[in-house]
Amino acid sequence: MKAILVNDDRSLRWDNVPDPVIKPEEVLVEIHAAALNRADLMQREGDYPPPPGCPEWMGLEIAGVITQMGDEAKAKSSWKVGDKVCALLGGGGYAEYVAVKYDMLMPIPENTTMVEAAAIPEAFATAYLNLFIEGNIKPGNTLLMNAGASGLASVIIPMAKAFGIRVITTVLTDEIAKSIKHLNADRVVVTTKEDIAEVLKEELDSGHSVDVAIDCLGGEIMGKCIHYLTHGARWIMIAALAGQKTEIDLKNIYVRNVRIIGSTLRSRTPEVKAQILSELVEKVFPKIATGEVKPTIHAVLPIQEAEAAHDILYKGQNVGKVVLKVR
Repeated sequence: MKAILVNDDRSLRWDNVPDPVIKPEEVLVEIHAAALNRADLMQREGDYPPPPGCPEWMGLEIAGVITQMGDEAKAKSSWKVGDKVCALLGGGGYAEYVAVKYDMLMPIPENTTMVEAAAIPEAFATAYLNLFIEGNIKPGNTLLMNAGASGLASVIIPMAKAFGIRVITTVLTDEIAKSIKHLNADRVVVTTKEDIAEVLKEELDSGHSVDVAIDCLGGEIMGKCIHYLTHGARWIMIAALAGQKTEIDLKNIYVRNVRIIGSTLRSRTPEVKAQILSELVEKVFPKIATGEVKPTIHAVLPIQEAEAAHDILYKGQNVGKVVLKVR
């Protein structure tokens, strides 16, 4: 089969690799579409290696069709050859086929295309993990989701809204604010015009303070903003694209019982990931089927153009997910 490999100069190529050999607990999925994540860029740069046993090529979420099943997968699951599925991977999605443990599979939600389904597993599982497990967010709470035009924000914002949560998000320009209007955030802060720390202080003073923040930016502004949260709030760090260092008033943290939580989905055990996927299918997939929550697709490119697809993410041009079409 073929897969996207990284050359010594970090460029990408579509080249031959060995066919996957499934283990007894695995199924073979013929990949139809694979979605991009920022973790793919980190892996390409050599900063985010795949877990042991995973293929060397990138790709954390795919959609496709089961073509083969191991004996244990047949015995322990209700999956069968021909089922259309989407899957969460440790790696290996930028390819024609992938071997997947049966409990990392999910059915494709009703009224969802293969391209849309490919954009669900990693992004929706990350959203669910940080909103409901790490964040323990409740209806009526307020969420701060930074970087409102990111692929993850395009999932987290509508998911939060579907569960009765008030959402504040940040963008850089009025043009970007217009481009994410369909996500229905309650307040969109254009940070070139407004100071987000002052906005959060205003929200705190008016009784609408933030209960949970999901932050992929970090940097100096994180330390300024964390002072203006609800008592007992959770600030969840999932990346630090704006800088890995900040200054925090520690007294404010313990007086207000604020918790800072570091969170990545990829580092979770397979058992934890399987539980997240199970809850996602039970609690969120019905809302995907009705259209209350849908992945926002920014662009679809042939997998042979993976480098151009990566450039969209590198340049921050996407509003929503970029997907590679394999077949």
